[in-house]
Amino acid sequence: MKSAHVRWLVLFLLTFCFTQSSISADVKAGADEIAAKMQSQKANTVMLKGIYVTQENAENTPFFNSLIQHAKAAGINTFIVDLELVSSRYAQNVSQLQKNNIRYVARIIMFPGGGTPDQITTESHWKRKYNLIEHAIAYGAKEIQLDYIRYNTRNGASSEHAKNIYKIIHWYKNQLAQQNIPLQVDVFGISSFGEEKNIGQSVTLFSQTIDTLCPMVYPSHFVPFAKHVQTPYETVYDSLVAIKDQFANKVPVKLVPYIELSNYHYPLSHAKKLAYIYAQIRAAQDAGADGWYAWSARNQYDNLFKVLETYPAK
Repeated sequence: MKSAHVRWLVLFLLTFCFTQSSISADVKAGADEIAAKMQSQKANTVMLKGIYVTQENAENTPFFNSLIQHAKAAGINTFIVDLELVSSRYAQNVSQLQKNNIRYVARIIMFPGGGTPDQITTESHWKRKYNLIEHAIAYGAKEIQLDYIRYNTRNGASSEHAKNIYKIIHWYKNQLAQQNIPLQVDVFGISSFGEEKNIGQSVTLFSQTIDTLCPMVYPSHFVPFAKHVQTPYETVYDSLVAIKDQFANKVPVKLVPYIELSNYHYPLSHAKKLAYIYAQIRAAQDAGADGWYAWSARNQYDNLFKVLETYPAK
């Protein structure tokens, strides 16, 4: 009996060791597979390169079609298009974006010029704007971008402002999450360096309920103006690094800054404009952003396309 017991014990130990070895191998294989998938996803992540388009130009069929073709040739993969009024022509034209493998993001202006306390705390105002979003989604929008989601600067500073803006953003996120539509939010460049209590923008607070943060890090918006027009790379890079510092370098959302194509304070020669644009693009890349969006109020992007087609690419 004793000999049989010993044989049973040896057999049990051998079986146990084999089983444990198999489990360990399976766990390691599973971990390796997950790691490989994560590396693959990271490697396949496409840097966003977008341009802003007004609704008026989106409804101008010849202009819009020409813009699509030139943008594609330059490597642009995203259009951020205003939607302020429901329009069949708008719907027809933005449908061309999907056919050309360009991502359509609808930009919704929440409070033109910044909101009053009454507008910001009135839910019926939010819902009226959401009606536009429903149309944008029906038109094929893959994401929604909220702009002017802030207080007017005349309202003074308050630690409650950002909290009130956050409530609106969170409400929109809840609506969009039901349709699996990501939410982007534009913020002033100054909020890169901490909460802005006058307009009520906090990147750390907003990041808790959005998918993409779009800081408008235009060199023309930083003082002293004479310094920043000469240092567009440093202005954009330092702003994005400052955002990362607010998150201890672990930003939980996509970071896609807006860059500008000219500086309205100072006229620049053609060559300097190209260098100005290129410097901002390099800064966004070097700071580890997930891409960039280019802003031109009149949607004049020839200089941007020239930069993308002729300057060294990273």
